[in-house]
Amino acid sequence: MSPSDCDDTTPVLRDDASSDDFQDEDYKTRWRSIRVMYFNMFLSSVGFTIVITSLWPYLQKVDASASASFLGWVVAAYSLGQMLASPIFGLWSNYRPSREPLVCSIIINLSANIYYAYAYLPTTHNKFHILVSRAFVGFGAGNVAVVRSYVAGATSLKERTGAMANMSACQALGFILGPALQAGLSFIGEQGVVVQGIDLQLNMYTAPALLATAFGFINILLVVLVLREHHVDDHGRHIEAINYTSEDRDDVIEEREESLDQVAVVTSNVLFFIVMFIFAVFETIATPLSMDMFAWTRKEAVLYNGLIICGIGFESILVFLVVKAASQRVGDRPVLLAGLAVIFCGFFILLPWGNQYPKIQWADLRNNSLVSGMSAASNSSVEPTGCPYEQTWCQYTPAIHLAQYISSDILIGVGYPACNVMSYTLYSKILGPRPQEDDSVTRHDSHWRDYNTLCCCCCL
Repeated sequence: MSPSDCDDTTPVLRDDASSDDFQDEDYKTRWRSIRVMYFNMFLSSVGFTIVITSLWPYLQKVDASASASFLGWVVAAYSLGQMLASPIFGLWSNYRPSREPLVCSIIINLSANIYYAYAYLPTTHNKFHILVSRAFVGFGAGNVAVVRSYVAGATSLKERTGAMANMSACQALGFILGPALQAGLSFIGEQGVVVQGIDLQLNMYTAPALLATAFGFINILLVVLVLREHHVDDHGRHIEAINYTSEDRDDVIEEREESLDQVAVVTSNVLFFIVMFIFAVFETIATPLSMDMFAWTRKEAVLYNGLIICGIGFESILVFLVVKAASQRVGDRPVLLAGLAVIFCGFFILLPWGNQYPKIQWADLRNNSLVSGMSAASNSSVEPTGCPYEQTWCQYTPAIHLAQYISSDILIGVGYPACNVMSYTLYSKILGPRPQEDDSVTRHDSHWRDYNTLCCCCCL
């Protein structure tokens, strides 16, 4: 080899100091980008939980015809939007830098939150406006597939468990601050203030969505200014960028495709589906269940459930710290099994026991017909509380006591984060980083990650 060939572009022959400086700077920018993805995951969970406890009271306030069944469709609309968006953004990120689908999805998300804040404005069909707005919020949240795929591809095998645990911890922190912010904003009240110039009613229902919009603007700035593309192999060595093809790596790529354990991938998706289904059920029924069982008003339900979920979020942070240490000692699968067992105990405790029944919401008898408390109270300043009389199960189903409810929340708060981080850590270890050497393999692995996100969305 001639001296001219031995330039500083050859890694082996590069000056040691120059190489160390280059690697240090590259390492710093890589982890700055990963932390931007942490923040993205944090905002995604905040965007979901910041309105979840007030969603049911908001529906009742803007449209009296909204039923508890319709609430299920509104919550499901978020997941449907995410289910449709995840493969689109995932495919987009295969061919283009991750920054592009991220910015697009965040813009959709913040626009949908503004739409949600104005859902009270139309004179009719307000509940359908809330439904559509939540669907678009979910569509914007479809970037979770890009976020998780990026972190898996930008970390070595040794770094991946910690990175996934940190990402789940950021998700849990979003679960903390979302309900906490909602609980804090509940003091604005149902009437709030009216901003005349833009016809905006700022109250405890619309303020959280507008705050999520502000977070979205911050997120866009971070993605544009800080995020850079980084891809490393299982040993932490940088590999080539998107669309790079190398003929001498064909054998390795073929071996990689054949070595993927399809059964393990499908099993991981099923486990992730179960874990997210548990979370969806818990989050969705919390507010209507507490209003029916404990005769809480709309404001009380938003405040108390916000504080409870906030407490669970703090608990989750401690669980993540324990899980990281426990998985290194006993392995990922035993921790996952233990988490599922704790969740089972939590839902078992929540079963109705005893011979006491929930308070039934009062109703007027007029001309041999019943008028619901909601309608009868339209001319009264007193908000009807308790289980609506049209829900016949209230008449024969024992009441759930507050101690049961809180105990169940505590156990679910232990089991869910453990299962969440372990299920995705196992999944990422099975797939490994996105192999950028060949586009077909990139699409293959990224599609599996999209299916994993779809399982999360389909749980509703």
